[in-house]
Amino acid sequence: MKTFAALDVGSFELAMKIYEITNRDTLKEIDCVRHHLALGSDSYNTGKIGLSKIDELCRVLKEFRKIMDGYQVSEYKCYGTSAIRETANTMILLDQIKNRTGLTVEVLSNSEQRFLDYKSVAFEGEKFHRILDKGTAIVDIGGGNIQISLFENDTLVTTQSLKLGVLRIHEQLLKMQPSPSKVGLLIEEIADGQISVFKKLFMKDRAVQNLIIMDDYVSSVVKNGAAGEVKDGVMDGNVFHAFTDRLGSSGAEEMADVLSVPEENVPLIYISAKLIERLLLATGASSIWAPGVSLTDGIAYEYAEKKHIKMISHDFEKDILACARNISKRYMGSKKRGETLEEICLSIFDTMKKVHGMGKRQRFLLQLAAILHDCGKFINLTNVGECSYGIIMNTEIIGLSHAEREAVALMVRFNHDPFVYYEELAKNSLVDRETYRVVAKCTAILRVANGLDKSHKDKFKKLHTSLKDDVLYLSADADQDILYEMETFKERAGFFEEVFNIRPQIVQK
Repeated sequence: MKTFAALDVGSFELAMKIYEITNRDTLKEIDCVRHHLALGSDSYNTGKIGLSKIDELCRVLKEFRKIMDGYQVSEYKCYGTSAIRETANTMILLDQIKNRTGLTVEVLSNSEQRFLDYKSVAFEGEKFHRILDKGTAIVDIGGGNIQISLFENDTLVTTQSLKLGVLRIHEQLLKMQPSPSKVGLLIEEIADGQISVFKKLFMKDRAVQNLIIMDDYVSSVVKNGAAGEVKDGVMDGNVFHAFTDRLGSSGAEEMADVLSVPEENVPLIYISAKLIERLLLATGASSIWAPGVSLTDGIAYEYAEKKHIKMISHDFEKDILACARNISKRYMGSKKRGETLEEICLSIFDTMKKVHGMGKRQRFLLQLAAILHDCGKFINLTNVGECSYGIIMNTEIIGLSHAEREAVALMVRFNHDPFVYYEELAKNSLVDRETYRVVAKCTAILRVANGLDKSHKDKFKKLHTSLKDDVLYLSADADQDILYEMETFKERAGFFEEVFNIRPQIVQK
């Protein structure tokens, strides 16, 4: 039997789950270990994790390593989240952990972390899909941030990050030292400012019936029924309001006994509950589902996908595409032209497979670039490339790594602006050489596709692409004059030929 370990170095606790890969090629959880360590209290307050907590972090990770050895773990993944991400000396800290424990910790960007959290909910299978059929918001509450993802008809509409994490708010309250009667009102004031802006910009006429809650604080007490009556894992919103009121009016010692949690956890549970309550009111949702999953489940799901282990399927790429289309719509992008460019780009990509050597994921990134090709026009009509780059780089696209998001942003930028060669680009970008090669190839394809529809009149009908010798033939029925397209196509074809040593040629039927 093979075993896999998923480790989460979080802002509130360290967690590890051990999974067994069974003979039926499925993942089965066989052990779970947790250790409370509020790394985020240091990161969010001082910008650095203190030496005593680093010592404790390394000690616990060494214990985790011994447990892994006992289970003969063959592979593992260890991820750090916002507490490490927001530490000023991240690289020094990671090097210390590696030298002292032998474990390699990879730091997740916010979008990568939330995507794994999203996958952990998908681990729940059919119930996840059943709830998403209705208007739903996944609320992912961490130590430093909240991620709110809105779904309509099982499709991701938008996702936004708010700096309203539990530990971040807890540190603010410690500085203000309010009386117990004022704590709830202060949390409401801190939360409502950002939540009201989110509602105004992204909710509009959208109806939300369910909140799917993910956190380290409230989920477990909701799931086990300690917070109130739960039916099929779902709690009525009114029951949750009553639970929150009780948390605010009762003492920490009393609630710790009721909920069977350490007393020091009660203030954090209250903050998380108040945040959920404010979101219930803002969205109008009537129920809450707390599946009780964690980042470690998402790490396991990711591992299973890579190893082709059978899991409950969910089309995550469909969600990313839907998110990109909503970004384009928000910035007044042309839906019809985006669809035209998608079709042309993917046709060229598929025809050129043996030449460019790129795979399915790179094809997907090109598709995203085609959808977002003109989003920068919303800001400035004469500086579309740079403005588009800024929009894409500063917009959460859950499911893309930071490197992938920058690759898409560069494709769109260079579709409009002069191409920048690697030696120059590397001065201001962290893009590696392999990603750069993908950007160059996809930009060349996007430029040619854009040249075929420069007038935005969709003149080329039923485009057919074929490759013969050193020529890419683009054959189409054009029922209008294409003199303008022919001229702009020549300008864009030069870079395509430079990249692939293939000459693109229009054949008008």
